[in-house]
Amino acid sequence: MTEPIFDHDRLDVYRLSIGYVAAAFDVSKSLSGLHRHARDQWLRAAQSIPLNIAEGNGKRSLKDRARFFDIARGSAFERAAIQDALVATDGLEDVASRELKRMLKRIVSMLTRMAMKFDGVREPSVDYELGNDYEHEHRDAEHEQERKPEPSRAPKDGLRDYTNGKSIVRPR
Repeated sequence: MTEPIFDHDRLDVYRLSIGYVAAAFDVSKSLSGLHRHARDQWLRAAQSIPLNIAEGNGKRSLKDRARFFDIARGSAFERAAIQDALVATDGLEDVASRELKRMLKRIVSMLTRMAMKFDGVREPSVDYELGNDYEHEHRDAEHEQERKPEPSRAPKDGLRDYTNGKSIVRPR
């Protein structure tokens, strides 16, 4: 890789993901026919990782950075699943897949730590006074009384509907 110009160029995870893209393109040259669609999806997912790392590293908001690193992490899992599908359909050798998965595991580990580091931005915890809120308790009690039907207002014929086990008076 060339001399770093942007901040993301200095990140080990970015350089490793570029190496994975190169390896995936090299392996994909042999995929054709029935494996064509899996190959295309695999290569798109492979490119998605360094693209999201670069975009996330350029965000000023730490929450945004964490979100893009999570997206890149998800793309790595997608690539692993596509590799499994290619191995199962004899499109990719098991040995080659295991080597590529080792790279993916390292990428996922690095992205997980980075996302957790940047997602740790939260409002500092504050000890709130946990006293009773009597004003709201009183309001709730008033509403409960209003909801109950008065027995003296029941129709003389005794017709009632039952909803959720409660007796509700039907209007005449």
